[in-house]
Amino acid sequence: MGKKEEISAAITPALSNLGFYLEDVVITTAGRRSMITVIVDGDTHLSLDQVTQVTKAIGEIIENIQSLGQTPFTLEVTSPGIDRPLTKPRHWRKNINRLVKVVLFDGKEIKGRVRDSTQISATIDEQAINLSDIKRATLEIEFKQVGK
Repeated sequence: MGKKEEISAAITPALSNLGFYLEDVVITTAGRRSMITVIVDGDTHLSLDQVTQVTKAIGEIIENIQSLGQTPFTLEVTSPGIDRPLTKPRHWRKNINRLVKVVLFDGKEIKGRVRDSTQISATIDEQAINLSDIKRATLEIEFKQVGK
């Protein structure tokens, strides 16, 4: 088992107990120091307090992973960025009423608002789409117009 997998396996139960999901673990090395970035998500958007709570919960767990040895590391806990693709049913549920751009495997592109979501499909505006038909889906950034 690699370091990424070992860290993932060690921290997933603690994250689940707090009501969060592990999206990814990224390990980068610069000289003798490593940066361990843990990307965490929840059913709602994470607050700064929740990120702090997660950092405290998993920091000690990671420090006790034997395979990391005495290598110094910096732990960074973050939520997925706006550019992360929507790949799981819970990503769709979390982003109801948000604007998305979807590319289907047949090449068709759809841009619209997520209106509903199930384990197998998402409704964008009035169109139901099977999640298995989606090649890539991302959130679109929206800016509010001042004075309108």
